Amino acid sequence: MTLMAERPVMNGTRPRSDFEELLDLVDELNVPDGYKAEIVRGSIVVSPWSKGYYRRVMRLVCSQLEPHLPEEHVIERSPFLYVFPEHERAFGPDIHAAHERVFETTSTHLDGEALSFVAELTSPSTRTDDLTDKVDVYAKAGVAVYLILDMQEQQAVVYGAPSAKGYELRLSKPFGEKLDIPDPFGCTLDTAGFLAPEN
Repeated sequence: MTLMAERPVMNGTRPRSDFEELLDLVDELNVPDGYKAEIVRGSIVVSPWSKGYYRRVMRLVCSQLEPHLPEEHVIERSPFLYVFPEHERAFGPDIHAAHERVFETTSTHLDGEALSFVAELTSPSTRTDDLTDKVDVYAKAGVAVYLILDMQEQQAVVYGAPSAKGYELRLSKPFGEKLDIPDPFGCTLDTAGFLAPEN
């Protein structure tokens, strides 16, 4: 009887995981302008980039949090893909803060466990994942603070104190009010200016 491996494997190598193959596909994907690709629950998810006024909201978040960043951490709005191999996920958060050394690489895949802060601005196509799967993954990866700006419900939700069971802290405020951001930031986020324009 002849046995065949499901995937051919050369001596001294290990078979690639489905997640690694998905990462390669994301790299090779010709994503249309105005869209981004992430890996969520074993699937590549392509979603549209933000609405114009989201830039204002992201700028306000960054300018308020930057003075409170942990030492040698930087906050960015640039599109980067953070990988969480243990959870087989790869996310491109709208706003992210991490130790500056995480960017000293030629790879397009950054270490998700280096993140200290993530903020997602929801859209109809991403909202469910932002409110469920990402909460779980970010907590288990030890991301200290996860901020969800629920643009549909016009409220800010912040999670803190990550543990293996999930975030132990959750606070929310409607847009227009001030929201306490937990340690290691220990500051207040003023959400005035987060509402959509009236046009």
